[in-house]
Amino acid sequence: MKWLLLLIQFVLFLSPVYAQESRTIDVLYLKIQQAERATLSNLDPIPDDLALKGAELGAADNNTTGSFLGYQFQLDVQTFEEGDSALEDAKAAIAQSKANYVLLDMNAKQQLALLGGSEQSQAKQQLFFNVRAYDVSLRDEQCHTDLFHTLPSYAMRTDAFMQFLIKKKWDDIHLLEGNSPEDAAFANALRRSAKKYQLKFDQESKWLLDGDLRRQAAAEVSLLTQKFGDYDVLFVADEWNDFARYIRYNTWKPRPIFGGDGLQALGWSEVFEQWGSAQLQSRFEALAERAMQSEDYAAWVALRAIDEINVKTKFADIAEQKKYLLNDLELAGFKGRPLSFRDWNGQLRQPIGLAHQSALVAMAPLEGFLHARNELDGLGYDKGESGCKAFKE
Repeated sequence: MKWLLLLIQFVLFLSPVYAQESRTIDVLYLKIQQAERATLSNLDPIPDDLALKGAELGAADNNTTGSFLGYQFQLDVQTFEEGDSALEDAKAAIAQSKANYVLLDMNAKQQLALLGGSEQSQAKQQLFFNVRAYDVSLRDEQCHTDLFHTLPSYAMRTDAFMQFLIKKKWDDIHLLEGNSPEDAAFANALRRSAKKYQLKFDQESKWLLDGDLRRQAAAEVSLLTQKFGDYDVLFVADEWNDFARYIRYNTWKPRPIFGGDGLQALGWSEVFEQWGSAQLQSRFEALAERAMQSEDYAAWVALRAIDEINVKTKFADIAEQKKYLLNDLELAGFKGRPLSFRDWNGQLRQPIGLAHQSALVAMAPLEGFLHARNELDGLGYDKGESGCKAFKE
């Protein structure tokens, strides 16, 4: 009888919550399809639902909590084919949507065109989350006051590499750079990070081979890397993993490969297993029927951040939520450290995993790399380096 009375009291305690009308939190997911890029191999196709499945899992996770607290996340997914009208269609979707939160699944140029010079976000008080572009410019001189980045920047990834080099005492490094704009951006970030950590690339070379490397990789790659002489590590700037798969085991010297198909610096990987990561991985795989990637994680954590700022501010207005996002938010992100946003450029602080296809090697920031404020701020552009003025105004 005693337990029955307790159950009745518990139900009566919860009844006001369920008596209230359920609150809906709308999130707009905007995707502009990117043109397929011809590569030397088709072994690593980009999933059509990359990032989107992470957003779906995030919404589902939020709704688990929301079912008890009287709110529900509604994800509105709108996809546009790349072309002359894509940006105008995306702007129209933002203007017509009642969502206060918008996830941007598009390249940096498209994000800048969508937000640059627009008063939509100020008028409607919307927060935007970049889940696709690694470009440093979005976090630096071309930053936007309402744009937040849950995907790590190129600079964060390359700083993680340099910390690992210093830890290993490997300082004789060479660079092989691909020909895509993404390869150039990653290579520039590598040069900046090397300088930051007082390292230098002894030699650099552009990738010029365009033949069928499946037949001649052993000869061509060996000849290409012979001129490097001896070195500790060969960096390969190949963001599409186009030619990098043919580099390993075909170089003139048997040396470690960083980047491309070698050791990678990642926001997320299926080989992350510590700090409860396996539990997140399994739930994602059950939903998407594939492994979680960095963009999926970025979209998932964006949804989790939106949930957190609503609950912790008791569904306050967007201005108050933004203030909480930049100053008080701490997220549990299955990476061993609390995640938070930098108040000078909107970048999510997060560890970067150094991993290959089979295992996690290290999680940066590495032990010994201290910081006066937060060790995670040693990855990427720190406050004193930032050229972002939008968050200072």
